[in-house]
Amino acid sequence: MARSIARAVEGRFAGMLVALAVAALTFLVFLPALDGRFLPWDDESNLVANRAWRGLGPSQLGWMLTSFHKGHWIPVTWLSFAVDYLVWGMDPRGYHLTNVLIHGANAGLVCLLVMRLLETARGVGGTARLAGAAAAALAFALHPLRVESVAWVTERRDVLSAFFFLLAILAYLRAVREESLWRSGWSWLALGAFALSLGSKSMAVSLPVVLLVLDAYPLGRVSAGAWRARLLEKAPFALLSLLAAAIAMVAVRSGGSVSSLGDLGVAQRLAISGYSVVFYLWKTLLPTGLSPLYELPLDLDPGSPMYRLSLTLVAAITIAALLLRRRWPWLLAAWAAYIVMLLPVVGIAHNGPQIAADRYTYLPCLPWAILLGGLVSVFWSRAWSIPVVAAAVGCLAWLTVGQIRVWRDAETLWTHALVTAPSAIAHSSLGVALDERGRPEEAITHFRQALRVNPRLAHAENNWGIALAKQGRWEDAARHYEAALQIDPRYAEAHANLALALGRLGRYADAQRHLEQARAILLSRTR
Repeated sequence: MARSIARAVEGRFAGMLVALAVAALTFLVFLPALDGRFLPWDDESNLVANRAWRGLGPSQLGWMLTSFHKGHWIPVTWLSFAVDYLVWGMDPRGYHLTNVLIHGANAGLVCLLVMRLLETARGVGGTARLAGAAAAALAFALHPLRVESVAWVTERRDVLSAFFFLLAILAYLRAVREESLWRSGWSWLALGAFALSLGSKSMAVSLPVVLLVLDAYPLGRVSAGAWRARLLEKAPFALLSLLAAAIAMVAVRSGGSVSSLGDLGVAQRLAISGYSVVFYLWKTLLPTGLSPLYELPLDLDPGSPMYRLSLTLVAAITIAALLLRRRWPWLLAAWAAYIVMLLPVVGIAHNGPQIAADRYTYLPCLPWAILLGGLVSVFWSRAWSIPVVAAAVGCLAWLTVGQIRVWRDAETLWTHALVTAPSAIAHSSLGVALDERGRPEEAITHFRQALRVNPRLAHAENNWGIALAKQGRWEDAARHYEAALQIDPRYAEAHANLALALGRLGRYADAQRHLEQARAILLSRTR
């Protein structure tokens, strides 16, 4: 008895050491992210120009709880930024450090989670369990697809939401050992962690279904007559999900970037969904050519071979997973969890200029890392396993460090984007970066190219006007601001910029009218 207790304690201690080592290695690999700046790609509008979140006073806390700033309800994430502000002021290194620390913690939590799952699914113990868990956690944490969520300050919401999401799963796995789930304090801890995850980013709404998947495999808590009980015990989680989903829908609509059915029809949305599911699988296997933006095509043809093939592959994998569910239950569990976690961002309810985004893979691709960990545990006794795993981890780390450098500043980011995934937005964004560095002619070249690719890109017209205004060319600037407003009459910044240009030209009445329009638009978006 004493020996078995000692072995259990020794096993837990070894597991904690491995998890800490994984977290430390992840932290070290992502340290170059601390050299990054606040980016015009949302960091400026979220953190630099916006002062409402800076502090922990009643007004700031009230704003965090009620704000739908830029289409998101993320009070817990805002709270974390406020703590950063009290410690670091507006030094971006501190904000990047927090992101890296949370990501390192997530790597450690994934390691602990995989240890538990391997023990439950296959009865794996000893060194094989530790090695499999470490391999899975490092495959998750050091994959280049994680860089966008970690190196981009705005995406604090990804890493923070995942932190509480993982805590909720670990607490749930502990709670199911009890005779009655909701008599265990672990269940309430899981529910609390889930609430914090939702308050960090609403994409966590999938957790109740993920828990049901775990009930089926590897926990084996679902039998022919047990589904009703398993569904009922998830009711508190489901209620939180429904509430968060309702708030998220209101928030997204307030942001003004939701694609209507007129913009994207049902067939186009299905095409985007199938494409993104396959795209993330492909980039997981071959993480090269990653970009901050994969722009949605202007005229998306759902009948094109690329989209048809993607939907066919999704259907084929789904059918195969169902047919093989008894022989390979892990395949159906991983595929179901992957699809469910992707659903909020897969494109059915589309918003934004992208067809896919690296950040959307942060949690959804975790099941594939877990399967890899299981594979490593099976073959760990083979002589070749250690060098193969070490080489794979080293390769991922090397690619990740290179991708982190891409996110250093706006010029490196958009220069890279034009190489990997050229788009009108990338041209316009690089133009802004060049203009801010005192290179207006190069900037105007990119604004012109952006409008050749997409003549209805209002931001390019507005940014072109700003570059001209800096040269004192107020009449030319005004023409571009007016062109931007013809494309988007509710473009507040273009109204304000046009007001400034008209004022410089002595047209004060027109300037006042546009200034009032800018103010009205901004007030309508303020929550």
